[in-house]
Amino acid sequence: MKKNPILAIVVPCYNEEEVLPETVKRLVAVLNSLQRENLVSNESFICFIDDGSKDQTWKLITEYHEKNPAIKGIKLARNAGHQKALLSGLLTVRNKADLTLSIDADLQDDTDVILEFVKRYHEGNEIVYGVRKERQTDTFFKKWTALAFYKLMTVMGVDIIYNHADYRLASSKVLNYLSDYKEVNLFLRGLFPLIGFKTSCVYYDRKERFAGESKYPFFKMLSFALDGITSFSVVPLRLIVFSGIIIFIVSLILSLWALVQWFKGTVVAGWASTVIPIYFIGGIQLISLGVIGEYIGKIYKETKKRPHYVNEIELF
Repeated sequence: MKKNPILAIVVPCYNEEEVLPETVKRLVAVLNSLQRENLVSNESFICFIDDGSKDQTWKLITEYHEKNPAIKGIKLARNAGHQKALLSGLLTVRNKADLTLSIDADLQDDTDVILEFVKRYHEGNEIVYGVRKERQTDTFFKKWTALAFYKLMTVMGVDIIYNHADYRLASSKVLNYLSDYKEVNLFLRGLFPLIGFKTSCVYYDRKERFAGESKYPFFKMLSFALDGITSFSVVPLRLIVFSGIIIFIVSLILSLWALVQWFKGTVVAGWASTVIPIYFIGGIQLISLGVIGEYIGKIYKETKKRPHYVNEIELF
């Protein structure tokens, strides 16, 4: 008789003391339900990763662990960021579980569809992506900037699942391959499609945050988007080359035009014809240097080979 797979639910947390009690309650209920239906092993567990929280998040995780051995915890030595905290959890549990589901602590992702994730795994899928049906809970600004981000990533040639964040299920086989990706600039939703294997999508309605405040303000989201683009695409570099070629051609045309006007004797010296091109070309140069600087900065980080995170305490 085939043994039921061990499921690990990985939950990165940063200052989530307000929402954590409800998160634990819902995830424990889901885990118990999956066990009753013989879809996962009784050895399955939930692992919370405290990403250097400044509130009572770790204290709560410790208390829940003492009451329920199915609740595990990892405390990072400092705030490493959502992606690195999530990676810490995934790579820590990959040898302790057969399949791992990642979900944020804020309960915006629908926990009721976890059952469907596990069923898709039993159908032979190694990766199951949680995909939002629509963005009714987002503000107008957040909705259209998010849609623009996914479209921009596609134009840049990045293989990414539309409207998917980090709500996904992956087998231990997939996570073992994920551990081979040593890059410092993490963009996990771009890495998983690179790994391959049979995949499926589960569609769900995203809810409002249950409690607490968003940990992703506008500028943090902008930085995250920039990391995603520059980590997976060289299109911006090529755009610089094409821009240079176009500007060079335009300059030649203007030079020929100026030469013709000189022969006609209709040349009029003017401030605009001198200063505006200088400002225009100067702006293009600065933008180009900025983009190149982004890539050089990432190369600099990659050469250091620093660890993504440091696990200070593990409750297993």
